[in-house]
Amino acid sequence: MIDILREIADKVADAIALIPDPRFRGEEICMGADGTPTSQIDKVAENTVLDHIARNGIRLNVLSEEIGYVDNGAEDTLVLDPIDGTTNSSICVPMYTISMAVGTSSLSDVHTALIRNLVTGDEYWAVRGEGAFKNGERIQAISRSNLDNLVMAIYLGNGANPDSFALAKRIKSSRAYGCASLEMALVAEGMLDAFVMNSEDYSRSIRVVDIAASYLILMEAGGHVYNLDGSPFDMPFDLGHHSDFIAVGDPDVYDFVMKDNCRPLRCGKRFRYGIYANTNIRGVEEHVRRVIAALGDEDYVLDAETARLLGTEGVPLSEMGVDIVITVGGDGTILRSMLLTDAMVLGINAGGIGFLAEIERGEIEEGIAKLRRGEYKVEKRLKLRTRYNGEYLEDAVNEVVVHTDSVAKIRHFRIYINDVLATEVRADGIIVSTPTGSTSYAMSLGAPMIDPGVKAMVIVPMAAFKFSSRPIIVPSNAKITVEQILDKGCLLVIDGQREYGMPGPSKAEFTMSSKYARFIMFDTDFYSRVQYKLENAI
Repeated sequence: MIDILREIADKVADAIALIPDPRFRGEEICMGADGTPTSQIDKVAENTVLDHIARNGIRLNVLSEEIGYVDNGAEDTLVLDPIDGTTNSSICVPMYTISMAVGTSSLSDVHTALIRNLVTGDEYWAVRGEGAFKNGERIQAISRSNLDNLVMAIYLGNGANPDSFALAKRIKSSRAYGCASLEMALVAEGMLDAFVMNSEDYSRSIRVVDIAASYLILMEAGGHVYNLDGSPFDMPFDLGHHSDFIAVGDPDVYDFVMKDNCRPLRCGKRFRYGIYANTNIRGVEEHVRRVIAALGDEDYVLDAETARLLGTEGVPLSEMGVDIVITVGGDGTILRSMLLTDAMVLGINAGGIGFLAEIERGEIEEGIAKLRRGEYKVEKRLKLRTRYNGEYLEDAVNEVVVHTDSVAKIRHFRIYINDVLATEVRADGIIVSTPTGSTSYAMSLGAPMIDPGVKAMVIVPMAAFKFSSRPIIVPSNAKITVEQILDKGCLLVIDGQREYGMPGPSKAEFTMSSKYARFIMFDTDFYSRVQYKLENAI
């Protein structure tokens, strides 16, 4: 099979060499099956591949970004990016490739792969179980990276998540080559410590055609590819599916990129604390003073409203720039704080049930002492990102609710999973919940409780007209679209804290955020918390 792929690469190299002027390579001539414009060079390359397969009776189906899926009745499919790095080719940057992988249905079953740099002629290839090679020499990813001397390829295009720019500042050196297949191959070759793809725009995340070949090459070179949540990476042979990921040689590099949950004793640094309280709770001033006393000589700052209650100076939570926020209030206080800061949060329950809070009122001094000693763990929880009217709204820790803006008025919703219609529902509204939120509003409507370690989201109809309209659990990497099809209004509410008008007909999209909520916790596990706080609640 490698010889067949090499013959195809030869034909493509010859064909694109006939394009007279590099400026013509990037000329857009039509719209591809993946929903992006097809350029001259892309179409020439793809047509060459399809023609070679047809003329030689090669038993392969084809999945390509331009034409889509071509069913040739074969068992295996050629996953093809005819030109990866089209823009590079049109401006004479010598980094563009033909990328080919052969498998059945997903990355996990790809068994043969080849990438050729169409300028330099360098070839990377791999056959499952036989290792990875560049120009005939075996290659190996870095097994032990120097975390103080990291060099990474990072996606920094116009869909890039702001965290990517922050990451670029944290490491020794970063590059953005505009050719994902080569960026992955450089990790496989041991030239880079990592390739990070983190887009806040789902449509600009990676597609399977971009990395099917380089995925196998990296894995055969001893590397690793992870979803942003740390789970093993896989993608179906489907142009509609997009994903973010981190490709590394050394798994510790993933920890460096994503797991910023160090404790003061382990990190050798003094943390700065913020204190944020619900000033409407009776007696909250006393609890705040106890927190301040327990912090002793630690560096802390008060939220502006909390400071006013104590007759001193403070700053808004969003401007604090602290490492850890200590909240005093109920679950609503914790959720409000997480809309305003990405810091780690420790909750003190001065409200009702306080399911998300770690410390009860009678335990403030003991809890703050554990915090100062670093005797805690940091639990990362999924956050939910909402896109509405072309804009991203605040991330939700618990849930986003779309519900009627009029009392006792039903609405008609269509729910799509990865752009495929999953169900139609007539109901008062729809809840899209994280595992954290499954013990909140979603649970009151009959949805299951979900362990926070499960990477999933749950869609819950509110007072649905049909009894068969039940909650749906979907993977955390899915895109959920809720469409309100009537010409009547709804409200979109984030964690019960932010509210947006949603006139009909309209729709909102929900995906897992690249950011996480970070809860400081002691020894209480999820199930003990459920028994203590929920089963015994009035």
